Amino acid sequence: MPDLRGLPAVHRILDEPRVARFVALLGQPAVKRHVVAALDAARGAETPPPPDAVLADVVARLAAESRRGLTGVLNGTGILLHTNLGRAPLAREALDAIAELAGGASNLEYDLERGARGSRYDRLGSLLRAATGAEDALVVNNCAAAVLLVLDTFARAPDGSPREVIVARNQLVEIGGGFRLPDVLARSGATLVEVGATNKVRLDDYARALTPRTALLLRAHASNFRIEGFIEEVSGAELVALGARAGVPVVEDLGSGALADLRAYGLPHERTVQEAVAEGIDLVAFSGDKLLGGPQAGILVGRTAAVARLRANPLLRALRVGAVTLAALAATLRLQLEPAARERIPFYRMLAAPLDELRARGEALRARLDGMDVRVERSEAYAGGGTLPLAPLESVALAWRPARGDANAAAARLRRGSPAVVARAEGDRVIVDLRTIPAERDEDLAAALRNAAG
Repeated sequence: MPDLRGLPAVHRILDEPRVARFVALLGQPAVKRHVVAALDAARGAETPPPPDAVLADVVARLAAESRRGLTGVLNGTGILLHTNLGRAPLAREALDAIAELAGGASNLEYDLERGARGSRYDRLGSLLRAATGAEDALVVNNCAAAVLLVLDTFARAPDGSPREVIVARNQLVEIGGGFRLPDVLARSGATLVEVGATNKVRLDDYARALTPRTALLLRAHASNFRIEGFIEEVSGAELVALGARAGVPVVEDLGSGALADLRAYGLPHERTVQEAVAEGIDLVAFSGDKLLGGPQAGILVGRTAAVARLRANPLLRALRVGAVTLAALAATLRLQLEPAARERIPFYRMLAAPLDELRARGEALRARLDGMDVRVERSEAYAGGGTLPLAPLESVALAWRPARGDANAAAARLRRGSPAVVARAEGDRVIVDLRTIPAERDEDLAAALRNAAG
C-alpha cells in the first residue's frame, strides 16, 4: 500500500500564494474543489507524487479553469477590433457610466418629469439624431438582431405570408461565426431575390426585379472582403430614387458603422452612417462595438415612420438592451460628438498612436527582457471588425525567438499565462504587436513574456 503521509493537507495547499491568487478569480469553493481533485488523483497513483508535483497539478487545474471562464487578455495580434477578443474596448467614460448605473436603480423605463412609466427607447434618441442626422433611432442587442427586426417588420404581409427582399448577389455576405445574410432572411420568413452578377450590379437589375410582393431594397456592407477590378455598383442615392418611385423602402446594413472620417487616421474612406442617412436611406443598421467604439449593440437610425413601425413590433421586446448597454453607448456617443475627445475612445487612441511612441515602448520593453532574444520590428496592424481588410496600418511589434520549443508552443504558453497574451507565431518567432496593447499594460506584458520564456 503506498505511503500517503507525504501528501500536503488541503489547507496548506490553499495557503500557497500560487493557489490563493485564484480565489479572487474563481471563488473559494471552486479552488478547494480542484485541490481535493488533485489530492484524490495523487492518492490514486501507484507512487504518490511529491508535494511540489501536487501543487503544480493544482495550479495547472486552476489555470485551465480560469481560461474557460471569461477573462481579460492582452491583444497582441495587431487587429484593433478583434472579433474573437471582445471587439471594441470601452472608454473610461463608458466604464464609469456602467459603474454608476449598475450599482443601483435607474430611470430606465421611468419618466422623471411625469412621474409615470417611460420608455428605454427614448434614452438615446437625441444623441443618435445629433450624431447621424437621422430623424429617429432605436437600439437592440446587436446588428444581426437589428436586421432581423427590420425584416420581420417590413417583409411579412398582414396575412403572415412572406414578401420579397431584393439584394445584390455580391452582398450576400458571411461575416464569420457562420452568420450569413441569406440565413437571416430565411429565418425572418422573407423571400430572397438576388440581382446582378458577382462583379456587377446595375440599377436596372433592381428595377426588373420589382413586383407587387417587393417589401424592401436591401444593401449590405461588404464586410471583411473586397471585389476589385471589372466591377459596377449602384449608389445609395440611386437606390433611394428607385425605391421612392416604386413605393419601396431602402434599408442598409452598414455593419461596422463609422461615424468618423477614417482618412484622418491614414486609412481609406469608409462609408459613414451620416452619408447613408444623407442619401435618404429609410433605415440604416450598424454595430455599437466596431468603429463606433462602444458596447455590443445594434443601432437603427432613419425615418420617423420607419422607426415607429419597428417600435410597434412585439419581437422588439426579445431584442431589447438593458441599462448598462445604454449607459455605455450614451457615454461613447458623447465622445464621438466631440472630435477633440474622440481619441479617449480606445479604438481611436490605438489608431492615432504615433510610430515613434510605439517604437520607444518597444525599445523599453526589450531592455526589460534581458537574456531573451527579442527584437523591435516594423509590423502591420489592421482595423478589424469586418472593415478595411486591404488597408494595413504601420505598426511596431516585439519579435521574440524562444530559446525552448518552437514559436507555436511559446505562443501557447503566452495564452495560458496570467495575464493571457494573444500573439501570432511567424516562422520561428512570436510576434506581439504593440499598437493593440495599452501602454499602461507594458509591465504586465513584460512579465508575461518572462514567464513564458522561463
